[in-house]
Amino acid sequence: MSLRHAPLAARLAPHLLPLLVRWLPAPEPALLLELGSGTGEQAVHLGARLPWLTWQPSDPDPESRASIAAWTARAGVPNVLPPLTLDLLAPAWRLRTCDALLLVNVLHAAPPGATEALLAGAAGVLPRGGPLLVVEPAAGAAGAPLAALEAQAPRHGLAIAERRSLGEGCAGLVLRLR
Repeated sequence: MSLRHAPLAARLAPHLLPLLVRWLPAPEPALLLELGSGTGEQAVHLGARLPWLTWQPSDPDPESRASIAAWTARAGVPNVLPPLTLDLLAPAWRLRTCDALLLVNVLHAAPPGATEALLAGAAGVLPRGGPLLVVEPAAGAAGAPLAALEAQAPRHGLAIAERRSLGEGCAGLVLRLR
């Protein structure tokens, strides 16, 4: 098994739960596409607690996908699907419709153009009212992606629905497609 561990992912997952419950409430079934799922710990932790969601993890890194698959197999969470090879900057992910998009600690480490690619893609894959949930560090230069999302979102038909401090030095931003 290729289990990888990210201490921040494990600590942040419980803080994400109320945000997801608020924007993807039971019992409505929904497909959540997570871009940049990393180790897979959050997908398994949250997927187990949100059984009405079908959780589609993805990551461009093969080691991350192996870890996601290993965590999912170990936990036996039936609503977490096998990870896909998706890259935020590649247009392939924009061909997948979903009810919600989630990115956790991806944009601050992504190459230039990632924020624009995310917003343009979200506008194409989400239904009207569908949430885009983004979690990033809240302070310093690492907090810049959230500010960029807020500034660029209206051009793509997305409106800010909620800002929330999540602890662990991170903040959550929820955008909804108008």
